[in-house]
Amino acid sequence: MIDLFIVLAFVVYSIHAGFRARSKASKSLEEYFLAGKTLTGWRAGLSMAATQFAADTPLLVMGLIATGGIFLLWRLWIYGIAFLMMGFIFGASWRRASVLTDAELTEIRYSGKGVLPLRVLKAIYYGTVINCIVLAMVLVAAVRISEVFLPWNEWLPPGLYDLLFTITKGLGLSIGGISTTIDPAILTTNNLISILLIMGFTALYSTTGGLRSVVATDIMQFGLAMVGTLIYAFIIIDQVGGLGAMAEKIGDIYGSELAGRLLSFTPPGGEMLMPFLIIIGLQWFFQMNSDGTGYLAQRTMACATDKDARVAALVFTWMQVFLRSVIWLVIGVGLLVIYPFTPESATGDQFVAAREILFVTGIDDLLPVGIRGVMLTGLLAALASTIDSHLNWGASYWSNDVYKGLICNHWLKRDPKNRELVLVARFSNIAIIIIALIIMANLGSIQTTWYISLLFGAGMGSVLVMRWLWERINLYSELAAMAVSLILAPILLIATNAGWIMDAEWVRLSLMAICSTVAAVAVTYFTPRTDENILIAFYRQVKPVGFWRKTATLADDNPMQPQKEFIKEIKTTFLTALSLFLMLLGTGKLLIRPLGESSLFAWGCIIIALVLTRFWWKNAIGGQKAVIS
Repeated sequence: MIDLFIVLAFVVYSIHAGFRARSKASKSLEEYFLAGKTLTGWRAGLSMAATQFAADTPLLVMGLIATGGIFLLWRLWIYGIAFLMMGFIFGASWRRASVLTDAELTEIRYSGKGVLPLRVLKAIYYGTVINCIVLAMVLVAAVRISEVFLPWNEWLPPGLYDLLFTITKGLGLSIGGISTTIDPAILTTNNLISILLIMGFTALYSTTGGLRSVVATDIMQFGLAMVGTLIYAFIIIDQVGGLGAMAEKIGDIYGSELAGRLLSFTPPGGEMLMPFLIIIGLQWFFQMNSDGTGYLAQRTMACATDKDARVAALVFTWMQVFLRSVIWLVIGVGLLVIYPFTPESATGDQFVAAREILFVTGIDDLLPVGIRGVMLTGLLAALASTIDSHLNWGASYWSNDVYKGLICNHWLKRDPKNRELVLVARFSNIAIIIIALIIMANLGSIQTTWYISLLFGAGMGSVLVMRWLWERINLYSELAAMAVSLILAPILLIATNAGWIMDAEWVRLSLMAICSTVAAVAVTYFTPRTDENILIAFYRQVKPVGFWRKTATLADDNPMQPQKEFIKEIKTTFLTALSLFLMLLGTGKLLIRPLGESSLFAWGCIIIALVLTRFWWKNAIGGQKAVIS
């Protein structure tokens, strides 16, 4: 009852936040999707961190540690470079562009008859395809959590449950996790009830209050999730006999060789080293959000000033990559002790899914009443914060780019009313929910789906960055990269299954990165340049950094200034990232010290990280002169 009361209190707070922001959100799309550009840096940063916390991510982390060891978490940590780059290099540009979505950016960056088709294509691709796949991954995590904690067949009146059971069975649905002790039909009914309630609750406040309500609840959600996770970590430490005993017990259970691999922060030498370095070297850059495209850009555009945009990226990155990671690290390694596995069983999607669900199983088995309620609320908060962001972000494409840009402005030749656009935004959430549910029902492990999504996204990464940094990039460059991504990814997956190419992720990512980048650059040189007047207007409005010498000259600006600013921001980005990774490595090794390793290296990493701070701090939070727009 105490656990249920804590959860219900959070639900009431979130719904109240939505209705409190309803009046302002209904005024215009900028108020609805960008909160009137009033967000402070710390609020925007915590909102990003809450969205990225996601209920599926801790499950993914548990699977990665069990299948490959701690070093596989660099697959997540390396994104810190992209997050910092988004804030320091692109943050101010996103704000100054004065657009509501990244798809709308095509209208002010490019010229030609293909601008509107590209805008609509990106809106559908990002707002529906990519958005719903990611949302479906989150819903898979929701199913695994609800499967453990929400036995509706025991709670609901028999008559009501039998009716729901009959309807679900009649629809032929199958929404189950990995439980083998419950009838699959009952499991599907329970999970469907849970998903519909979670989605309905989240949609209620997010569609009502827009981004204001999303951010307000995100901050509460992040706090709850971090407090719950921290308590969970302390209980696990106590269960295994303390941090000092954790590594020793891993050695006793798995043997020195496997224990060394599981606890290693660096990849093993030999054949695995180069592929792993290639993967993390490519992954942070060749991905669908390399310049912040999506809800990260949305939060950045909603910031009050350029300085707030920089602070948001800094807060987000340190909360996401450092603070969250060290807590999950302790939980992940501790669960290896509490729920051991045999090396012979460590293969296939079923093993990965089983290890992922242990994050939830541990909550049910180890946490006392009250504390379990806090953690459950934290998981619900993590689910809600991700779902509300994806609903709000996806709706922005359908209302602003498809309905306003294509249907009203282009086809009907009229300007829609603000309240009309907000209404479309609210109703489009229903379509997004339905599509995500359909995809969710066909997903396997979160880890496998994540790998596939990385492959599709890798084709877009370079061109998304180049459009900000290089004046020569045109709309055909983006179309080429998108076409290569959509065509080549399925071919690579089919070729791998057929045995035509090596079954190695680094091979697929490398081929995708090389082919898409070569295609984008080649097409750039063989297609018409963007109209000079468009580029000049874009340059004067956005003040991009990088290689804009010709346009800067035409705009009566110093032709070398964009390049100088770019070099300064690159230095800030990589110095901050180096400080972040050294602090993470040092702290992680102090908490989970590999067998027989001294603490001197860990303390050295922390000291160097702190010393480096003086070289990046001032520019990181200051940068160019703050602009309010």
